[in-house]
Amino acid sequence: WMDQPPIAATPNPCIACGACCAFFRCSFYWRETEEGGGTVPDHLTEDLTEHRKVMRGTDARDPHCIALMGDIGDRVYCAIYDRRSTTCRIFIPSWKNGEPSLDCDRARAAHGLRPLTPSDWETPTESPDSTPTTPPDTVLPAA
Repeated sequence: WMDQPPIAATPNPCIACGACCAFFRCSFYWRETEEGGGTVPDHLTEDLTEHRKVMRGTDARDPHCIALMGDIGDRVYCAIYDRRSTTCRIFIPSWKNGEPSLDCDRARAAHGLRPLTPSDWETPTESPDSTPTTPPDTVLPAA
């Protein structure tokens, strides 16, 4: 049931975050599950109401989606990325479309992460001597 994480052509700070998947309840219309003709695996969901499902682990005091793999704030991916619910598909992280997202900022803050900035979505450039430059917040390992 695990999909491979997508390979991003442009920088995607979400693969080093995952805070939204461990902060919000992820509920959606039951028809999005396999049982309803959709794509979300049934065994990863629970009933919320008669017509709503919720991803296992997200209807809790300390939510953490069962499909979130990896370590929040380091490297993460969704085990069902291509089959995730509309709720996940429509979540827009801060500055992805040129605007801040208070929901993204709140989720990140709850996990001790700084808010995203527009530069988090920019492709690192190469300096004239062809040595790649890194964003200001990147920590390079000791040589």
